[in-house]
Amino acid sequence: MRSSFLYSTTNKPALESTGLVSLLSVTESARYGDRVAIPEPYSIEHIPFADRHGHSRQLLWLWLAANLTIADYAIGFVPVALGLSLGPAILALALGNILGGLVLAWSAAMGPAAGYPQMFIGRRAFGHVGGYIPAAMNWPSTAGWFTVNTILGSFGIQLLLPGIPFFVAAAILVVVQTLLVIYGHNLIQAFERYMALILGILFAIATVIALTNGSAIAAWHPKPVAGTLALFAIVLAISFSYIMSWSPYASDYSRYLPEITSRSYIAIYVFIGAVVASFLTEVVGVLVAILAPGAPTPIAALKTAMGGFGAFAVVAVILGATTANVLNLYSNTISAKVLDIRLPRWQLAIAGGALAFIVALIGYQNFTNNYINFLVVLDYWIMPWLAIVLLDFYVFKHREPMGFSEARDWNRNGLIAFIIGLVVSIPFMSEKFYTGPFASWFSGADFGYFIGFIVAGVVYAVLNRSRAPQH
Repeated sequence: MRSSFLYSTTNKPALESTGLVSLLSVTESARYGDRVAIPEPYSIEHIPFADRHGHSRQLLWLWLAANLTIADYAIGFVPVALGLSLGPAILALALGNILGGLVLAWSAAMGPAAGYPQMFIGRRAFGHVGGYIPAAMNWPSTAGWFTVNTILGSFGIQLLLPGIPFFVAAAILVVVQTLLVIYGHNLIQAFERYMALILGILFAIATVIALTNGSAIAAWHPKPVAGTLALFAIVLAISFSYIMSWSPYASDYSRYLPEITSRSYIAIYVFIGAVVASFLTEVVGVLVAILAPGAPTPIAALKTAMGGFGAFAVVAVILGATTANVLNLYSNTISAKVLDIRLPRWQLAIAGGALAFIVALIGYQNFTNNYINFLVVLDYWIMPWLAIVLLDFYVFKHREPMGFSEARDWNRNGLIAFIIGLVVSIPFMSEKFYTGPFASWFSGADFGYFIGFIVAGVVYAVLNRSRAPQH
């Protein structure tokens, strides 16, 4: 067992048996609290009650800014490229965002009661060592999203400054984003709050401009590459995948709220912020893809479709890449700490940023195909994990902070359910490299992520009903 104290950090074992942890927590609170201009002293430690601050509505602005972004906008190009007609495309995007937003919202609502980041909360259902498995999967996931947004943001910088090489544009973004992450939670919250206002105005203007071209949009004739059901399922999967993939981060940004903060209010604010921003930005992407079909990149298409507002729209794209990426990189460091990597958070931020920069240089020339494949593959491990963590917290009510910090090394119930959920979902998967038999029956529609979620949840519930809970 790895002992921990309610107010302590798992990285201070020498103090845990001396009774000095509470004094240390008070000192940390005095030098951090809600202050913005100093680096965050915590990583995966329990946030002491004395250091809790904020209101649930701040999460509305955070998730609004994080989803008024370039990646959401690029998703809008997918249904147009596939030839899905406008009505079904918008419906698929709406449904995907609503379903994904619900998962994200109730994941975020765990934060105040647990006082830990999301991947650490998963230790209760998987075990301390068992929790390495999802953390090891989440680390490349967060790094991948950081890379995706860096590529798109760099395309934007190149449009504004045509002579700048890609590697210089990417380096500028990575350095700025890494500095924000080094300062941590409070600076990130403040940054996202201001960006929500700026990006909200810029994307609202872009939406109005796109809608003024109603005749061109109405005249568009899609050329479908497959049946409507299959295309609808693909678009739903991708939109769902994007917003759902924030869920392993969710409590990272709600854990500083007071413990008594209403879970319902947290869920409502997160849902509204994430779903409204993501859906509207994706719709802008759909409209721009129709209006500028010959553009070499989604960013170039935006600049063309927006006319005189094009430069401002590109600025919005660049800022949006940054709002999403500070969350990606911050949670990347959290996943590394859950893996018990003993480097300080600021060093992990630099390492994660540097690696993503290198991958961006390698992968940006075949961006579109890489991006679509990456989005869909994300679903498969996250959904079974989420089903187990959500059930453990909300149904079995395993919420006591020490239950997370003192989890045994392995919890076989969580691991068994996770593996079964993944395996059973395989016949329902539909990828370029593999199409399962059930997916073939539905014209290539991919339901693997939903199957994985349902099966893992049912198995975990049965195992926990039939056996004594494992702490």
